[in-house]
Amino acid sequence: MEWEEPLGQPREWYFYTYRSTVNRARVEDEVMARKLVAFAFEGAAQDYDFFMSHPYWRDRFLDVDTVALAQDDSDNGEELLDEEEQTPVAGVYGVEDIVAEGCFVPEAELSSMLKQWQSKKNLILQGPPGTGKTWLAKRLAKALVGQKTVSDEQLRVVQFHPALSYEDFVRGYRPGGDGRLTLTDGVCLQVVQAAIAQPDVEHVLVIEEINRGNPAHVLGEMLTLLESSKRSRADAMELAYSKVRGEKVYVPENLYVIGTMNVADRSLALVDLALRRRFAFVNLVPSLSEAWQQWCAGKGLDATSITHIQTRMQALNDEIAADRALGAQFQIGHSYVTPHEPVHDAQAWFAEVVQSEIGPLLHEYWFDTPERADEAIAKLLKAA
Repeated sequence: MEWEEPLGQPREWYFYTYRSTVNRARVEDEVMARKLVAFAFEGAAQDYDFFMSHPYWRDRFLDVDTVALAQDDSDNGEELLDEEEQTPVAGVYGVEDIVAEGCFVPEAELSSMLKQWQSKKNLILQGPPGTGKTWLAKRLAKALVGQKTVSDEQLRVVQFHPALSYEDFVRGYRPGGDGRLTLTDGVCLQVVQAAIAQPDVEHVLVIEEINRGNPAHVLGEMLTLLESSKRSRADAMELAYSKVRGEKVYVPENLYVIGTMNVADRSLALVDLALRRRFAFVNLVPSLSEAWQQWCAGKGLDATSITHIQTRMQALNDEIAADRALGAQFQIGHSYVTPHEPVHDAQAWFAEVVQSEIGPLLHEYWFDTPERADEAIAKLLKAA
């Protein structure tokens, strides 16, 4: 069809609507995209029954007892369109906003992280405790989406733990309201379905403590499907539990996964090599930089106190890094000594942090030599 050829009377389309001015309809991967193209250029009617059979649209717009949406139900369609039009426009969000909110990683490094994430599709932030991994993961997600306010369906946050299973995270049988077991999708497939239904916007899944779960046990086939080179319908796979015969699942390109990993947790086994191959890894380290100093000054800490805290914490981290039983991964992050509210007495504030947070952690580190922990605490509390 020539671009100059008029398309006739406007026609209203309600599902799978691209919100960008120009966007690619991936007809090679998406049945929904092919239906949109047929509607726009071939005069086909929108197949409401097909769209409402998709889990994302069905759960969003249909009551439990509703089995289908009538194809000629134009009033309902107008309500759905009105809902889209009334969605508030969110403010733009980027790496400069992350820095402004208290991140001490330079903008150039944050931009590099985003570029790695966009290329690999999967990213893990790893580092010692207190380096702001979860805090940064959620803000990188907003920067990736480009919006300060991100809807719950676009940004999902879960935490792995030793008891988490494939049936919990991907799909498995769970008790239903009628007392019978029902095959139910977990968070992973819910996010996948939402991303497929909204191909013009990025969707992010944040996995906290990703190394606390057994990757092979929790992810199953998803470990393969998450790979950036397998994000297409051509690489779809059958799952261990299928809802219909021959059902295949794939992960779309607009779904991004970011995980956090505390490298100091001794209770965790080495991360699965298959997981490492599919994720890009970024190391976060304690940062008592000039940016940290400026932040503390803005919260009321005087220059002498800031220098004292910086000097004492750097000396402690050097000692921890040099300890062969610990190492650099056990250093104490800057989050412990970063005030979130205005501080009126810097010495009293730092002493409280040492006694209630850093001290107990040091006693854990040197549990077999408590006198060493006591000595380190005394050095921290020594007056400037």
